[in-house]
Amino acid sequence: MEMKTDLLEKGAVLQRDKETYAIAPHIPGGIITDPNTLRRLADVAEKFGAQAIKVTSAQRIALVGITPDKIDAAWEELGMDKGAAIGLCVRSIKICPATHFCKRAQQDAVSLGLALDERYHGMKLPSKFKMGVSGCMNSCAEPAVKDLGIVGTPKGFNVLIGGNAGIKPRLANLLAEHVMPEQVLPLVEKIITYYRANARNYERMGMMLDRLGFEKVKQDLLG
Repeated sequence: MEMKTDLLEKGAVLQRDKETYAIAPHIPGGIITDPNTLRRLADVAEKFGAQAIKVTSAQRIALVGITPDKIDAAWEELGMDKGAAIGLCVRSIKICPATHFCKRAQQDAVSLGLALDERYHGMKLPSKFKMGVSGCMNSCAEPAVKDLGIVGTPKGFNVLIGGNAGIKPRLANLLAEHVMPEQVLPLVEKIITYYRANARNYERMGMMLDRLGFEKVKQDLLG
């Protein structure tokens, strides 16, 4: 009997029953401005017999319990990009409501997070790579437990690296404070490039920092 596994090329994650799959369209930042998108998700879930609709921790909406023979047709009818939920790549970037919506926000995390998502979502890297962008230090996007975390402050953004909420939790290291908004994207590019060049296969950012030493990495990145 053939052993079923995740279907990376179809963006389908095998479920506990070892028979059905979940598919999660990409919804940048979890922000939907057209209600028809929700109607389409509901219609596809109903038409193809999804057992549940699940709001995920990565701000996606997953259609759970779809049989393998219906996956392609479900994606075609959705007409949406696949969310990078599996594989060695940059996952969907978690974004708080920030200055677009939240009265407490100090920086525009939505525009920054969407720019990061557009540039990096799905990018192949040595291991899975998670980002969180928060507009204030309440840190609703959980940047301290992301491979790359960005936090708004009254004076700009703090940039953290090496967080992980996985099997061996690790708090991120503070790389840079009060970075001006226009300087964040170039710094992120340096971080991603450095990680891609120096990390071993399946080595998360925090594991790389522990191996190389945070101070060395900081010196390499910031000089």
